[in-house]
Amino acid sequence: MRFFVSVIHDKANSGTPEEMAAIDAFNETLVAGGHWVFAGGLAGPDTATVIDGRDGPALFTDGPFVETKEFVAGFWVWEAPDLDVALKLAAAGSQACNRRLEVRPFL
Repeated sequence: MRFFVSVIHDKANSGTPEEMAAIDAFNETLVAGGHWVFAGGLAGPDTATVIDGRDGPALFTDGPFVETKEFVAGFWVWEAPDLDVALKLAAAGSQACNRRLEVRPFL
């Protein structure tokens, strides 16, 4: 099964050197365990553009689709045999990056 793991924070690109080192070490354990698929950090929501082409010509709006203090600051895509394993990995990932995480299975 694949899981989308959102890193939730209120600042973009705010990892300390210690957090970045812990994330790198955690990512190495994901690779070694066969769980790594893909990961990345995201620019802040102020850089977002929302596109709505549902009713005629596409409408482009600057900014995030939801105004909120916290946002998805980064993500992982993991391979895990089940949700229990993904949640265990998420607990370790949350500790490594010092952020809250949300885990969602792919359909």
